[in-house]
Amino acid sequence: MQHADGRSGIDAALVKRLVAAQFPQWADLPVTPVKVEGWDNRTYHLGDELSVRLPTHKAYEPAVEKEQRWLPVLAPHLPLPIPVPLGKGIPGEGYPYHWSINRWFHGETANHERISDLNEFAVTLANFQIALRNVDPAGGPLAGAHSFHRGAPPVFYDDETRQAVKRLGDRIPGDRALAVWEAALAATYDGPPVWFHGDVAWGNLLVENGALSAVTEHEAGFQRRS
Repeated sequence: MQHADGRSGIDAALVKRLVAAQFPQWADLPVTPVKVEGWDNRTYHLGDELSVRLPTHKAYEPAVEKEQRWLPVLAPHLPLPIPVPLGKGIPGEGYPYHWSINRWFHGETANHERISDLNEFAVTLANFQIALRNVDPAGGPLAGAHSFHRGAPPVFYDDETRQAVKRLGDRIPGDRALAVWEAALAATYDGPPVWFHGDVAWGNLLVENGALSAVTEHEAGFQRRS
């Protein structure tokens, strides 16, 4: 059985079969869904210390190879933990894409109620971003289709942005929104390539004891800017 779109076919039973077939050392560990599911990938808790991450569509599969290659390179240089793959799965059991087993991070996704000090949280995140930018980008993947053009010139999203502003109508100040967008299109970056996180969203930031404790790569992963 082949799933044209993995979203409809991914569940705990499938993950259990994949792990048993390809990673027998972890076959006896329980598999449970996480509370906050991603869209590009589905994540499952494997035992107490591991997670399984599966792309939901072929468009998201290129990130697996990128993460397998580069997250171990980046991790030692960063002040917060990031997922480092412990195993690379292959298509099987009716599931058509490559996938990953990572270390599990304890904590909860960030929101105001869980953060003790917003200023400290912001500084910690900023220091993480600065450290990431300072990692040697030699050999890293330039932004492109694999990153959904995050980190590339925003003109890729020009039509989509203008259509969105038009559909919103008088619910937003359209002229001002388009002026901001035009400024973004006109902006240029003349510096060297740098690493950056392509989706610094609440669901990719974990909090423990009120403080930022880990940064995940869900949705975008790490690319370098062209």
